[in-house]
Amino acid sequence: MLKDPGLVLAICAFSLYIVGGLATFTGVGIVFLVGKNDLFGWGQGTGIGYLFICVGLCFSILGVLFMRIFRNRGPR
Repeated sequence: MLKDPGLVLAICAFSLYIVGGLATFTGVGIVFLVGKNDLFGWGQGTGIGYLFICVGLCFSILGVLFMRIFRNRGPR
């Protein structure tokens, strides 16, 4: 099936890193553009924006850690 399962793990880690970056910058945009106004009935824009920033940073850090772990795995 798959000749290199490490490649699939690396792609998952990289996509997690990219999604985290997008979420972080989306959160910054929501905080600055929406502000204290209601955002689609979900709550204030600042709260949702800060949530996106924190979750995005956590995803980015997790993606970098996974990339480092998968890179340092030697051939078996």
